[in-house]
This record gives sequence, C-alpha cells and structure tokens, in this order.
Amino acid sequence: MTKLVSEPAGALVAGEKAPMDREAIVTECELAAAPETVWRALTEPDLLAAWLLPNDIRPERGASFTLKSPAGLPEERIDCQVLDAERPRLLRYTWRSAGRAGGPDTGSDLDTTVTFELFPTSSGGTRLRVSHAGFPSSARETVALRASPARAFGAPRPWLRAA
Repeated sequence: MTKLVSEPAGALVAGEKAPMDREAIVTECELAAAPETVWRALTEPDLLAAWLLPNDIRPERGASFTLKSPAGLPEERIDCQVLDAERPRLLRYTWRSAGRAGGPDTGSDLDTTVTFELFPTSSGGTRLRVSHAGFPSSARETVALRASPARAFGAPRPWLRAA
C-alpha cells in the first residue's frame, strides 16, 4: 500500500526549522523485500540508476554525489550530499537542482532533503517511508509527479528484484 501525503517540512526533519511555506511529499509502502535488499536498491549506483537516475552515490555521511539525466535527454544534474546513512534503516541526503531539474512548471531551484526510512516487518519485508522535504508549496504537485524519488514507490517496482 502506498500513500502520498503533504506535510509541513518542519515537522519531518528533526532539529531543523523550515519556513512555513515549505512542504514535503511523503510516501509509505510495504515491500516484500528485506531491509538489506531495499538498502542496496537505495545505495548501489547501478541499482539506484535502475529506478531513479544515473549516479555516483556513496552511502557515507558527508559524501557528495550527483544524479544525472539519462543519455539522450537534456543534461540536468542534481547535486546531493549524504547527511545520514545508517545501514539498513536510514538514508538522508540533500537534493539540490537548478531551474528545470525541479520540473518544468516550477521555474526555480530546489534545495531540499530526501529521507528514506526502512522498518522491518513481521513477514520479513520492509515498510519504507520516503519523504522529500523543503520545496515551495507552489511546486508540490510538480515535484510529486516529476522530480521526487518518492514517485518511484507508487508504481510496480521491478528494479527491486534486481537488488
């Protein structure tokens, strides 16, 4: 089951204050895969590229990485820095993109935070909570539909089988 909700960003990121005009997209779903398998899909470059974008991720606190447009599309990049990485339960990173990378309807830069929280289930699977926080309220729908990693969890997930 997946649910997509909007919450004030300040309520999602402990210890940080966000302006009241900032929001978050939150998606929660139950996956049959174990937390370690889901962790790999979030942190190994080839597996992450299968469902999000080509990248050079390193799941280490302080590590910088870049998400890039797939070949054949206009060149865009999202600059990220890992804020927290606690295998296999928490991954949190910044998501900074300029102009169109926030979506063609936003017309502005994004300086946001993406958090993946993994919880083991009694059946051996994973409850996954993805929040993308800190974007302008006016960009919520565009970000949710086009530019947020939270969107990947509302559809079938064949990429997870590869992990």
